[in-house]
Amino acid sequence: MSKDKRKYSSEIVDGVEQAPSRAMLRAVGFESEDFEKPQVGIASTWSMVTPCNMHIDKLAESAANGVNSVGSKAVIFNTITVSDGISMGTKGMRYSLVSREVIADSIETVVGGQGFDGLVTIGGCDKNMPACVMAMARLNRPSIFVYGGSIKPGSNRTDVVSVFEAVGKHSEGAISDIELLDIESSAIPGPGSCGGMYTANTMASAIEALGMSLPNSSAQEAVSESKILDSLSAGEAIMHLIEKDIKPRDIMTKGAFENAIAVVIALGGSTNAVLHLLAIAHEAKVDLSLDDFERIGKRTPVLADLRPSGNYLMSELIEIGGIVPLMKTMLERDLLDGKQMTVTGNTLEENLLKYDDYPRDQQIVSHIDKPIKPDSHLRILYGNLAPQGAVAKISGKEGLRFEGRAKVYNSEEDAMEGILSNQITEGDVLVIRYEGPRGAPGMREMLSPTSAIMGKGLGDKVAFLTDGRFSGGTHGFVVGHITPEAFDGGPIAFIQNGDLISIDAESNQINLDITEEEIFKRKDSWVCPVKDEEGGVLDKYRSLVTSASDGAVTTKK
Repeated sequence: MSKDKRKYSSEIVDGVEQAPSRAMLRAVGFESEDFEKPQVGIASTWSMVTPCNMHIDKLAESAANGVNSVGSKAVIFNTITVSDGISMGTKGMRYSLVSREVIADSIETVVGGQGFDGLVTIGGCDKNMPACVMAMARLNRPSIFVYGGSIKPGSNRTDVVSVFEAVGKHSEGAISDIELLDIESSAIPGPGSCGGMYTANTMASAIEALGMSLPNSSAQEAVSESKILDSLSAGEAIMHLIEKDIKPRDIMTKGAFENAIAVVIALGGSTNAVLHLLAIAHEAKVDLSLDDFERIGKRTPVLADLRPSGNYLMSELIEIGGIVPLMKTMLERDLLDGKQMTVTGNTLEENLLKYDDYPRDQQIVSHIDKPIKPDSHLRILYGNLAPQGAVAKISGKEGLRFEGRAKVYNSEEDAMEGILSNQITEGDVLVIRYEGPRGAPGMREMLSPTSAIMGKGLGDKVAFLTDGRFSGGTHGFVVGHITPEAFDGGPIAFIQNGDLISIDAESNQINLDITEEEIFKRKDSWVCPVKDEEGGVLDKYRSLVTSASDGAVTTKK
């Protein structure tokens, strides 16, 4: 086969001088004819660390079968994953966002070191999914992403968020020890990513809308024949991309990112999509900013009634056709750019032609003329509390404006203790700071405290703001990603108990009701309470990571 299909592997295996390389590869199963084929890396995020990824070894094998069936040579390799659901509420959660960078670095390292001509990545949990696409963007070799798939519903339509909220109910005495154990034991029935429009399903949908996965890859259950076939088809499709030399940056244009943002909004997706799409765009060398989310949000309605803010699970959306019919509708209303290239080698518009609309009697996705919300639930806020921006998730169910007095905590643990001991009451603005990318370090998610607030029945009575992140499972009146973060001396560091804070999701403002002079006075006397890390990856991360408003990346020039 010509070298133009083996741009990278030919350097590794061609010529007398590369006999040692070939000898090593023969030991892992290469035959003589394989050295003439394009080599395709299959990046598997399989592990027993989390149910999200425990089945991905089977998907990797299926993708490899697809690669091998079309005249390429598959090589499976692994990378790590960290489970947010398991580490949530602990110091271990500091490693979650860090893992995104480690995973992207590891995929880049293997593909670059081994000279693969193409790449299939398979991700199933919140951080390994954007990490896979970040690595694809960096490497810019023909690539396809495969989503590991969504979990089946637990008993009585429960999921992982049900367990977190049950903790709050238990602290109120609303449920017994036995009832909590019953929810804990039945909410997560097997493999797959968390079952609402939480971060994993949000990012899977965004990546599909971005053009980097096959149609409806985002809307398949983890344990299903369709997901096995999706993996096989991805493996088969990579050869076409190699032959046509279609690379990730040919697909991930500014228009493609705008499509992804619009789909995330229509689905009522996670705030983490803002952070991750900014990071992917950075690696793809696309100029994307918080202002793009605000601009697209003004014209894009929320249409899907999905958890956490809505009622339905991802498995129920899958039953009615997934996200493809939604994208068809959005395309017809000029809310998407159908001319964008995808990994099929066809445009988004061409991909959508063969798919049916939703069933007429379905209740999950609203008609575009009768939206759940006429504009975005993801609000980009500015003001004296967030001069560089903040990201709010405001569905409208909790209202569009909140004003209250601050209750300030310098860590998630302190805040959780305060919530469970009834220190938070109606009208409070709960502030958790020093949880940003550099402060934590690692920008922990606040699912435990927000779920406890919900479990206590305060979801529409309390506002919540942080320089950390929120889980895709979070709902309520919440504002995260506040920049500059407290660790860097941002205004959130100077809030005191009892200060009046106003949040307005119509004017997109977040402000502390004190004078500029008082802010400067407090800044002059401020001493950062966060201790230095004692070496290791967290210390390295703190020294490299950028602001959340820039995607919290570690490769910024």
